[in-house]
This record gives sequence, structure tokens and C-alpha cells, in this order.
Amino acid sequence: MSFFKKLKDRLTKSSSKLEEGLEAIVEDGGETEDVAQAAPEEPTPDPKPEPTPEPDTPQVPDTPDPTPTPEPDNVPAPEPETPPTPEPEIPPAPEPDLPEPPQTDPQPDTTPTPTPEPLQVPGTSPEEVPSTDAPSEAPQPSDPTPSPLPPEIEMPSPGDLGGDPEPATQKPGLLGRILRRGETKTVVRRVLDDDMLESLEELMIASDMGVDTALRISANIAEGRLGKKMSVEEIKGALSTEIARVMEPVAKPLPLYQKRPQVVLVVGVNGAGKTTTIGKLASQFRAAGKSVVIAAGDTFRAAAVEQLQVWGDRAGVPVLTAPEGSDPASLAFDALTKARDEGADLLMIDTAGRLQNRQDLMEELAKIVRVIKKIDPDAPHNTLLVLDATTGQNALNQVDTFQKLADVSGLVMTKLDGTAKGGVLVALADKFGLPIHAIGVGEQIDDLAPFDPQDFARALTGAAV
Repeated sequence: MSFFKKLKDRLTKSSSKLEEGLEAIVEDGGETEDVAQAAPEEPTPDPKPEPTPEPDTPQVPDTPDPTPTPEPDNVPAPEPETPPTPEPEIPPAPEPDLPEPPQTDPQPDTTPTPTPEPLQVPGTSPEEVPSTDAPSEAPQPSDPTPSPLPPEIEMPSPGDLGGDPEPATQKPGLLGRILRRGETKTVVRRVLDDDMLESLEELMIASDMGVDTALRISANIAEGRLGKKMSVEEIKGALSTEIARVMEPVAKPLPLYQKRPQVVLVVGVNGAGKTTTIGKLASQFRAAGKSVVIAAGDTFRAAAVEQLQVWGDRAGVPVLTAPEGSDPASLAFDALTKARDEGADLLMIDTAGRLQNRQDLMEELAKIVRVIKKIDPDAPHNTLLVLDATTGQNALNQVDTFQKLADVSGLVMTKLDGTAKGGVLVALADKFGLPIHAIGVGEQIDDLAPFDPQDFARALTGAAV
């Protein structure tokens, strides 16, 4: 997703061009509609106040009941036997005030008799006083009745305590509902008719998708939608879906074979980004645990050799060079021999940039291929054509020419971040069907990533994820 975010942020020229065009098409003859946005209501705050009444405090008056007291009294019973102190404790028999709390309980009005009983019993020992309280509880069958009464009294108390948070929870809930009710979005919709389809086709052709591809995509969009009103976002989603469908079959990573060394020949016109692409791919393969060797076959441009050496130092990959002006086919032959002797996994051969209309330079490229095949008849195993996205429809001619001479096996599209002609990649996929291995949106090493049709289609059209 990180590369998709970068792709979406940097592919602004293409997406903005399509977005502006779509908005103009829909607004021309469209109608505005106020649509209420339905936000999902979350019932999560409702169960939160429910656990608050769970802590029941009525157990506090129940604790002074004699039930817990006799148990600790039985344990310290041997202690008062050694000192005669418990006997002088009899004078505090005025503790009948303790049974006064049962008097405060006016609930069992029918049980005034148990109150005199503890006055007669304390003459024996203070420990027996609680024992007398136990029989007093036995005749109280009304204990279950007072238990619900105290919680009823306590219900207002937690309500008072919870009264402060309750309005706090209610306020955002009420405000949220009010805001949700008031949220409306003005959407412009236009009926999808023949005129609108023609405008869509012209917009796609202007984005370098090609005539045949634009007609095919517009026909697929019209299927099942003709005569219906559509907004800009809905058209973006439909267009993104159809573009991804066209490009899905060609989204394939660079294949790796068990053949060692696997020869990857990189070709392209001047300034397409071949040298940078080789450095990025070599660094990524090296990070994946592959041993890579680079051959600087662009012997006509000294800057290309230096640039490859910089990338080789970054990735820890050896770079084989030759004197300036030497035969690139000879360098390719020597590089393949050395890579085979060292047991390298990959040999990436850079070539000089050449225009498709320079027949002499194209013949030189064909010579490199013939020389490599003398060592390995299956070489080169991959021939990558690096395309500059800024060239637009000219990329179609480049693919046609290089495919005839060098048997191109896959494409790498660079500089998608600096052009409004990113739609040419859709036209290439639709016309040639060649695998698209990677796309680049910058100069950094992580700016080259495997091609994802869904991410590319959404970034190109500006559709929501």
C-alpha cells in the first residue's frame, strides 16, 4: 500500500486530467441532487452505562450481620481462655445498643420479642451474644424482602453518581445524530446516453488510451448502465474497473528460471531510464538473495558506465565495463562467460539507447543477441523494453519495432509521475498483451515496484479505494 499511496500522490497529472474531464462531462447536462449521507450508527456507548449499576452496595449493611462474626469468634475463642479479660467485659453489656439497628429496621415489626432475649443471654459470655443473634435471624423469613428494598434506595445514588457521565455520553450522541441528519452532499448526476459515451471516448483518447481501447472500455461501461443517471464518482469506479480488467492479464512479475546464469537484456530508446532500472532491479534481486552481475554495454556513453558503477556499489553487485567506444557485443560475450564461471544467478546487460528509426543501431542490438546465443542458445532469457511514459503514443511504435528485432518479452514503464499520458500503458496492454513487470514513479530504489492493475487503475482515474 505504501507504493500505491506514492503512485496515487505522484500520478497527479494523469488523474487530474481525467478527473477534470469527467467533471466537465457530467456537469454538461447533469442535474444536482441533495443526498443525505447515512453514517453507520454505533451502539457501543449504550452498553457502557449498563455495567455501572452492577456494583451493589446493599451488601454493606448485610456484612454486620452475625453470620461473618461467629466465624472469627470461633477462631480467637482459645485466646480469651488464657486471660480472664473476657469476664470483665460483661459490664459493657449496655451493648444491647447494638441490637438497636434491628430496631431501626421497622420492616419486621412483628418481631419485637427477640430484643429482650439478648438481655437475658449475655450473662453467660460475650461470645454467646452473637449466637443469640443467629436465632433472631432464623425467624426472619422476611430477609428476601428487604434485599430488594435497599437496591431500590441505592438506584438513585448510582444514578446521581452516573448522572455526570450520562449527559456527557448523551451529548455526543445527540450532536452526532443532529450532525448526521444535517449532513447532505450535493451530487451532480447525468443520464448515461450516447452523447455522454462519445464524450468519454474522446477523453480516454486524449489520455493516450488509444481509439480501439477507448471504444472497448466505453462499450463495457454502457452495458447495464445505459439510460441511468451516474455521478462523477460512479463513472470513476466503472472506468477504474474496466481499466483493471484490460490490464489484469498482463500484470506479471519478471520470471526467474533455474538456468544459471539467467541473461536479462535491457533495451530502450535514449533517456528512457534503462540504466536506472537496471540498478534498481539488481539491488532488489540482490536483497532477495540472488547473485547478480551487471554488464555496462553502453560503451558509447561514459556517464552510463559511471552511473551503473554507482548503483553497483549501492547494491554490492559487480559491474563489468569495457573501454569507451569498444564493441558492446564483445563485452556481452565476455560478461556471460565470466558470469557462468562464477556461478551467478543473473546477468543484466545494459545497452545503448537507440531510436527505433535508426536502422544501424538496431542492427547492432541484433548482433548482441546473436553473440550471446553462441554461448547459450536460449539466451537472452528475458528482454526488457524500458518505456518512457512521457512519450505517449510513440511508445506503441517503439514496442512494435523492438519486438521484431530483439524479441521483447516484457515491459517496464518509467516516469509515470511526470506525465499526463499514463493511459498509454492501457493501450499497450490492450494492443500487444506483453507482460508489464514493473512501473516507476521516481528516482529512489523503492520507486520501482511490481505492476498492480487495480492500484494503477485507481490511481489513474482518481477513484476511491
